[in-house]
Amino acid sequence: MTLRSDMSELLAGAAILDVDVDDAVADEHVRSSAYRRVALVTASSRSRDGDRAIVATILRDPDEIVSKTAVVALVDSIAMKATGPAEFRQWSAELLPETDRLRSEGYRAFIRRRVHDWLFHLSIEDGHVPTPAELAEVTDWMQRLLAHESTSPEILALLAGSGRRKKIRNVAKDRGRNRRLRTR
Repeated sequence: MTLRSDMSELLAGAAILDVDVDDAVADEHVRSSAYRRVALVTASSRSRDGDRAIVATILRDPDEIVSKTAVVALVDSIAMKATGPAEFRQWSAELLPETDRLRSEGYRAFIRRRVHDWLFHLSIEDGHVPTPAELAEVTDWMQRLLAHESTSPEILALLAGSGRRKKIRNVAKDRGRNRRLRTR
């Protein structure tokens, strides 16, 4: 397969008609944007059957930062729609072997960490209250996301006491305090 045929196939499959394939092949910025759009269309589908093939196609791109970014966009979109950690764990287990196509161990590790972060997030949404040790295993990005978005007093208290960065601890402490004041 060539980059041109891969791009044509992805765009046609996602019904994205306003991207010029030749422009996408020639310009990694156009291609990156197109891949992110394909990821959004893919995530909005009810069926997860074609996801692995789409990821495999994207990961054939010669510019690994472009393909890694697109795969992360798909991981994020699927995780935000997942009904729970079991569903996302099963989906990601089918997808992660495709990331071995990436030459850069750093990019492979980044995608694995993102999947781990989302599993952590989904387990919290499912009612799990993590320990400080479990919190320490997720990235600063996930800790910030939780500090800014969590409505759980237990999670905010955990982040206020055990967040990795001072800003995370302060955001969680302030949000926890504000939640307590509003409930009085």
